[in-house]
Amino acid sequence: MTDQEKKTDAEEPKQSGSINPLHVVGSVFAAGLGVQSSKNRERDFKQGNFKVFVITGIVFTLLFIGAVFAIVQMVLKSAGA
Repeated sequence: MTDQEKKTDAEEPKQSGSINPLHVVGSVFAAGLGVQSSKNRERDFKQGNFKVFVITGIVFTLLFIGAVFAIVQMVLKSAGA
């Protein structure tokens, strides 16, 4: 066993359990914008709860669509259309 494998094995118990809700929101936000890191993606797949990510992703998508819609409405209103 190499030193790297020993470190990985030693770190796993610390990382067990669910992911912090703030990390879930950050991961969904980063993934939605296409800038999610491989390290965080692997952490999400190993420790994350599928349902939590799906629900957070749906909420993020609805908020994103709402924000784009609001911006378009403001631009159209200011343009006099």
